[in-house]
Amino acid sequence: MAKKVKFKLDGREIEADEGRLVIDAAKDAGVNIPHYCYHPALGNPGNCRMCIVEVAGAPKPQVSCRTSVREGLDVKTASDAVKRAQASALELHLVNHPLDCPVCDQSGECGLQNYYMEIGQYQSSVREDKQHKDKRIEAGPHVMLDQERCILCTRCTRFVDNVTQTHELGVFRRGHTERLELTPGLILDNAYSGNVVDICPVGALTDRDFRYKVRVWYLDQTDSICPGCSRGCNISVHTNTQRPWHNDGKRVARLKPRHNHEVNGYWMCDEGRYNTGSLDLGRLGRVLRLSPQKQDVSWEAAASEIGAKLRDGGVAFVASGMLSNEDWAAAKELFAGAKFYFSAQPDQIGEEDALLRRREKVPNLKGAEALGLSSGTFDELAKDLEAGKVRALYVVERDLAKIWGVERAKSLLSKAAFRVFQGPNKVELSESYDFRLPATAYVEEEGHFTNFEGIVQAYCKALEPIGEARPDWDIFRLLATAKSGAAAEVAA
Repeated sequence: MAKKVKFKLDGREIEADEGRLVIDAAKDAGVNIPHYCYHPALGNPGNCRMCIVEVAGAPKPQVSCRTSVREGLDVKTASDAVKRAQASALELHLVNHPLDCPVCDQSGECGLQNYYMEIGQYQSSVREDKQHKDKRIEAGPHVMLDQERCILCTRCTRFVDNVTQTHELGVFRRGHTERLELTPGLILDNAYSGNVVDICPVGALTDRDFRYKVRVWYLDQTDSICPGCSRGCNISVHTNTQRPWHNDGKRVARLKPRHNHEVNGYWMCDEGRYNTGSLDLGRLGRVLRLSPQKQDVSWEAAASEIGAKLRDGGVAFVASGMLSNEDWAAAKELFAGAKFYFSAQPDQIGEEDALLRRREKVPNLKGAEALGLSSGTFDELAKDLEAGKVRALYVVERDLAKIWGVERAKSLLSKAAFRVFQGPNKVELSESYDFRLPATAYVEEEGHFTNFEGIVQAYCKALEPIGEARPDWDIFRLLATAKSGAAAEVAA
């Protein structure tokens, strides 16, 4: 455990770990020192010269990202000398930076804009023309590069060198001709490429999926958990409801990683980041009885019929690891005595790596296991269906066509006398059920996921549900009441 020492910060006595960087210790104390190149997960090259502070006894101002806390250290972060040094460094960063804020996607969350308003607003001493570089370079499938906006902080190059170790970006040439470029023969297509957009403090690297879709000041942000795999990366969901005609009408504009040292650090993978396009596609918002003919029914009427069917036994429950801990608990109660099938095999398996990505492409298999639930295999379910052992088949957020293929899934579905599908989106065979119940997507509810390491994490509601959709746990409780025969409570 690090030794605790006391030092002065702007006249206040602060306690911090000995050897901790002044820039981090100051942030812990509520003082944010301007910086560009420094990032806690990428090191401290000290090349932007923005994090200047005064240190008593030092012959000149010091960079706080390379100055360590020690007993008796006396630091000033807001003196006149510090402000002059920071303003001078900022002016150098803006020497060749284009004045295209109105058309830059970084506008509203740009480090240059923010620091200029905070410590700049100087009378420029630059008279020379700005140096022009290449713009709108497609660096990879998700990232656009604008060399003119780059301030050469090297965050992105350190990310691809030290984190992904894929080396697609580098600073080439020398002196005033230096510029950020793709490494010859490579494109920025690693599994974590979107993170360079997050760490870019200016508008040099922007997200091709987000460019010109909606201004950031129209977005709302909600803490959530990425459902893309069993890692459970902490994320922020950025939603577009103030200007619904923007972002092609999509309510979720983008996902950004949130720092969690135990789970995902500062990063998230591209699979999770860009897996938002289908959230509002084929959404289910009506409670439907599909057999003998399609008909809208109330939740109460559907619950009464389904609950009665579930009383007779012979029930198989098929689910996805997308269910929350609350959903699993309610399902365990409703389907007591039924056989459960929720294995990620074969349709919810994908690539994994040593950084973040996990093989299971659902967030909450551990939540089911923690409740004592176990899954049969889908080969076993197919055999039971063929043998006529399954009278009622209840499927939640799982596409059986992806497990067995369309024709075989259709044939096996027909073997069950009663079939229910529940989920937020349509699936290949969602018309082949007797009832179709609309459930909320994860961004429309609150709950908890348990990741592969057993860490329980909360996610929050970012959007209102579509139509009559309800959380899965709420549907299960409604059905449990109906199954018990308490019709009066169901009607209430």
